[in-house]
Amino acid sequence: MGLCAWGLALHGKTVQAGELGAWRINGFLENDTRVRQDVGLSKERNTLRLEADREFDDLGAFTGNSLTLKLRGTYDGVYDLNSKEYGRNAGGPICLEDTSGLIPAGCVAHGRGAFGGNNLQYGVFNGVPGAGLGQFGFNLANNPNDGMIVLGEPLHRPGGGVAFGVPVRPCDVDSRGCLRGYMDGSENDLRFPEFADADRLDWLREAYFDSSLLFSSPLSDEEQELFFRVGKQQVIWGRTDLFRVLDVINPVDYSRNNIYDELQDIRIPMWIATAEYRMGPVGALQDLNWQVVWNFDKFRPNSLGQCGTANVILDAGCFFRGMKNLWDNGGTVSNFALVPPILGQPGTAMTTDFGPNQVGIREVQLPNWTLSNTQIGTKFEGVLGDVSFSLNGLLYRSQLPSLHGGSGGPPAISPFANLLLPVDLQLPELLPGVGQYNTVPRPVPYLIAFDIAFPRVKLLGGSLDFTIAPIKTVARIEAAMTWGEEFPNTLRPELYSKSRVARYVVGLDRLTFIPFLNADRTFLFSLQIFGQHLLDHELEQAQLGQIGMPDWKDNWTGTLFIQTWYLQDRLQPKLVMARDWKAGAYAMQPSVDYLLSQNFKISIGANVKFGDGAQKFNDCRDCNPYPPFTAYASSGGPLLEAGPIGLTGFEPLGRFRQGPLGSSDKEDEVFITLGYQFF
Repeated sequence: MGLCAWGLALHGKTVQAGELGAWRINGFLENDTRVRQDVGLSKERNTLRLEADREFDDLGAFTGNSLTLKLRGTYDGVYDLNSKEYGRNAGGPICLEDTSGLIPAGCVAHGRGAFGGNNLQYGVFNGVPGAGLGQFGFNLANNPNDGMIVLGEPLHRPGGGVAFGVPVRPCDVDSRGCLRGYMDGSENDLRFPEFADADRLDWLREAYFDSSLLFSSPLSDEEQELFFRVGKQQVIWGRTDLFRVLDVINPVDYSRNNIYDELQDIRIPMWIATAEYRMGPVGALQDLNWQVVWNFDKFRPNSLGQCGTANVILDAGCFFRGMKNLWDNGGTVSNFALVPPILGQPGTAMTTDFGPNQVGIREVQLPNWTLSNTQIGTKFEGVLGDVSFSLNGLLYRSQLPSLHGGSGGPPAISPFANLLLPVDLQLPELLPGVGQYNTVPRPVPYLIAFDIAFPRVKLLGGSLDFTIAPIKTVARIEAAMTWGEEFPNTLRPELYSKSRVARYVVGLDRLTFIPFLNADRTFLFSLQIFGQHLLDHELEQAQLGQIGMPDWKDNWTGTLFIQTWYLQDRLQPKLVMARDWKAGAYAMQPSVDYLLSQNFKISIGANVKFGDGAQKFNDCRDCNPYPPFTAYASSGGPLLEAGPIGLTGFEPLGRFRQGPLGSSDKEDEVFITLGYQFF
């Protein structure tokens, strides 16, 4: 209501400020209600937007001066109306799969795993923390079996792979696994996302000042222009929708509605200064502009969604929260420790308890504000005949997280610390002459213990926009190469590596008549193909499967958008279809917009996903970070050599193979959106 009051007050001053130009104000209300299969209400988002702009008189040589303000406030009622799924009552006790054959039920409650859970059914593998079996086990009082789901629900069951409990309640209700400054939203933060971080002023969505300086230049007989825009804004590079090839200056809030909202609504505005030299005609060029962009705001990553919310792209937020909980409090991991073949079926594994600071995610390393951490880019844009083009370059930080683990990760406590062994074993981990396994925390090659980082990236690219006259089609092309991006890689002791990445999008737009469907208006067909290629991809075949980088070396995603208009353009049916080729994943979103009046619009539709769903990849439980105790020797692995042998599971790396579409395979929704412009 504060935003509305501000808007009405500002609206009331428009007459008084007439000598300098009147405020032009628009106000919008929107309700977006979504119901998800097997979940019920998944979103009850109510949004108020106010947009205002005002022109000012010339300031000396500076002309075209104007101020633009855009404010947004949101209340998502799903946390009150469906708190059993999202909110303070979400989650519950969990039971984790166990393939050892030692547990008749095949399922072990969180906190009752082998080695540390004091579970007599494990026989010789039963243990109590610190009782001669190393440092396995954790304090169940610090990590109780409540308020959790199993990692990967409801997309898949563990299927013989690793999984663990993930807390899902807001961080003020349950602080387990919350990453400070990154994914630590309270219940009110989730209800009112624009007010979650007071320092970021997200409710002030955009606030920028425009001005131009006109001058004479020897490059042209015509007057030249320097255009400036400073403030909180979106800087849009590129010519395509959905796929971000050049359009990477602003981070994106995928928690709002995954990838299905317009980029205009989910880009996160940043404090940016832009200067554009508008040269006009230069030589054979009908127009030429040179833009410099300086993003001087404090670094901000993409919002991937906090576990316990409806939209968690790639389910990454749940993996992060579960891993952070493992590091801080210890926990139970399904199907982890191999059962010796003499005691069980070959390849079977026990659900295992770990202690704190042994595996998981220690911290997120968000860059502090320094001049060197700001981001700068430049763009040349021009028109040559019927072709519009741009050349782009950008130095920035990756807005997607990278996990630095193994030998590049945090110092970890060995679960075998204090384990007494015969000195004549001559293991390198034994303290000299003592026969006690090393107790000093240290980074361990191939260990699944991580810090989250955001590496610096260089980008060079360009775009083209032209008409193919014979087929009456507009073509849009973007391409870019980046240096410095990081990807998971189980071949490397630090469990990640860098790769150059080539990306491109080809888009084709055509308006055409289909008389038997609509004799009065055209149909818009918009086709896009996005390609991504990792030039330094690493993948090898090991004894039990592929190891290396789970991201596809080469992959393509295609989208098709179809729209037409009926009833004097008041009725607008739409259809969006998408396919991820390598993931075998599909999405389809039919919808209809109906303008009830000039100010009132209703949209009804559905979002349906289908395809191959969850996929498996090497999960690194076979990486043998503590030889010989963690060796999968009975499955073909060496006793004293660290590194994976190809054992696979859905978690944690399968998400990079199934992609955003495959990861949301079980999230079919129907929705109704009401929009009203009240002034």
